[in-house]
Amino acid sequence: MNRSDSVVIIPMYNERENAAAIIDAVIALPGAFDILVIDDNSPDGTAAIVKEKMKEYPGRVDIIERSGKLGLGTAYITGFKACVARGYDYICEMDADFSHNPADLVALRSAAVKGADVVVGSRYVTGVNVVNWPMGRVLMSYYASKYVRLITRMPVHDTTAGFVCYRREVLETLPLDQIKFKGYAFQIEMKFTAYKYGFKVVEKPIVFVNRVLGTSKMNSGIFGEAVFGVIRLKWNSLFKKYDRKKASAN
Repeated sequence: MNRSDSVVIIPMYNERENAAAIIDAVIALPGAFDILVIDDNSPDGTAAIVKEKMKEYPGRVDIIERSGKLGLGTAYITGFKACVARGYDYICEMDADFSHNPADLVALRSAAVKGADVVVGSRYVTGVNVVNWPMGRVLMSYYASKYVRLITRMPVHDTTAGFVCYRREVLETLPLDQIKFKGYAFQIEMKFTAYKYGFKVVEKPIVFVNRVLGTSKMNSGIFGEAVFGVIRLKWNSLFKKYDRKKASAN
């Protein structure tokens, strides 16, 4: 069987309630998305569940197991490098808890096939499309994205979104080892860096639904990193050259 040209990276930490179901849902999609799980040594047995799914879907599901909880950003960087090395053309990222509807992957990939370089599954491009979040968290997330857009001048409404599809060229060009942030700020830094390199970033509306099973990994430290980190990100960009040809050559 020929491998798909598309893959979904799904970081997992203590996601035993969701792991099997999210894998089944992605595999069932039209367009043949492969799956790469990044597991940070979950003590609840998440990795064992994923390995059973690897037997059920041979060649379609894989896992990279890390030694501990090393952060969302480094999980994605690990996944990006692995997927680029394996030759995937469209590399997506999404949460394991069904807050991102797997069916929306089809539209994100389609937009990339049609010419977008980075496709963001956006909660805020057509208003506020969030379900079952406390109002305080909705406001915090919405205005954080507004704040980031104001500081960076980046034409993206949902700057902290974690539901994204990249063309391989983007991930080959960006200096992934220089991406420093780990939480929400990681998502901002990836979009901002792609934008500064001149890649076409587009948004597709999605509905974000708060997780039903498992425990959220969000905390005030992650949010604080986004708020204060974006100022440093913008400041550093003023002294940096974003040369796509030079970056690709390296």
